[in-house]
Amino acid sequence: MPINELKLAKELIRKPSVTPKDAGAINILAKKLRSLGFKCQMMNFKNIKNLYAKLGKSSPNFCFAGHTDVVPVGDLKSWSVNPFSGMVKNNRLIGRGASDMKGSIACFIAALSQFKKVKPKFKGSISLLITGDEEAIAINGTKKVVEKLKKRKEKINFCLVG
Repeated sequence: MPINELKLAKELIRKPSVTPKDAGAINILAKKLRSLGFKCQMMNFKNIKNLYAKLGKSSPNFCFAGHTDVVPVGDLKSWSVNPFSGMVKNNRLIGRGASDMKGSIACFIAALSQFKKVKPKFKGSISLLITGDEEAIAINGTKKVVEKLKKRKEKINFCLVG
């Protein structure tokens, strides 16, 4: 079943995942990816949640890298809507993480759901490296996940940071 990118983006935005709190955003993604056949592995370091999800076992491995954490909202008076409402106003999705980068993650997963429909068998593998530690000191996210993948000799051949 295809995944709707706007619906998923709204669902993610409604999770106030201000670094280092995940607020359930990564669990939403793991559930969606499992429904598409991805093998999901939580790779948590200290209090940071990270997700590595992979479909397929062969090379090349194309990886989409992203993050679910957001910066603090600042002064709420500066917002025209609740920053965690995921509201569409004037045909625009508004909320913390809409452009950086919950919206990108939602679009990529929606595209993958369509890809699987038209190309159920493909050469290589597709993976997602989603971290909860990009907006802050960023030492318990991508860096540590990549180190762990290297230790188990798992290679990412191509990577797109959305």
